[in-house]
Amino acid sequence: MTMSINTNAGAEVAAVAAQRASAMMDEAMLRLSTGKRINSAKDDAAGLAVATRMAREIAGLSQSLRNANDAQGLIDTGETALKEVHTLLLRMREIAVSASSDTNTTADRAALDTEVSALETEISRIGDQTSWGGINLFTGDYDKAKKIRFHLGPTSSNYIDVTLGVVSIGAKGSDLQGSLSLTGSVTTRANATAYMGGIDAAISIISGRRGNFGAVSNRLTSAISNLENMKASMITAKGQVEDANYAEETAKLARAQILMQAATAMLAQANASKNATLKLVTG
Repeated sequence: MTMSINTNAGAEVAAVAAQRASAMMDEAMLRLSTGKRINSAKDDAAGLAVATRMAREIAGLSQSLRNANDAQGLIDTGETALKEVHTLLLRMREIAVSASSDTNTTADRAALDTEVSALETEISRIGDQTSWGGINLFTGDYDKAKKIRFHLGPTSSNYIDVTLGVVSIGAKGSDLQGSLSLTGSVTTRANATAYMGGIDAAISIISGRRGNFGAVSNRLTSAISNLENMKASMITAKGQVEDANYAEETAKLARAQILMQAATAMLAQANASKNATLKLVTG
């Protein structure tokens, strides 16, 4: 065997092995500390592209869920207002039935008509002032010509359009989904009888509107459930792509530590062999 002091090949090999073991330790500790297998593009370029795409979809699904919950709140607000209008109309019909009977005097009918006028005013107030998040729901801003849109998915085509229409005592515009056309009185038997027919028509209109809102609400409930499932599945899939396997990384760290100890010992041994060569020179 050639003995040389100018080149320590054994030390060079041991140093390279120590550097590799150190890099393995650093990588394992980084993955264990972050919990991610992919911390930069060099770890897995293809996997990073997939995880980035999934992150984009998860962000879209998260916002879609917020949109759907907001839409549910808007629809619930509108349906609650229509329910109150329904209750008022039933009371107005009760009054009309009472006023159509000749057991009431003129003064009685005048008092009943006063109550009817107050209830009409309240219905108009509900139509004018019911709002959600600054959106007036029943003033006709969102009728058949201009529907309100709820975006419920990660892509531009995932939306539903809803007609809110109007709630109005008089014949407001041409929107038959909201104009109740209650312009009569109950001051006489004939007026009360005619008014009863108008109330029946108004109740039918509001019942139809409530049914439409209920259908939209059910659709939103289904959409929310579907979005939650999609988001959970996407999060799971993204985790499988980029998350670290703790058992695997712990084993890699232990292996790297053993290799580092071995390389350090061999480096010391290689340097020690050169010291023995120098002793031959110095005697």
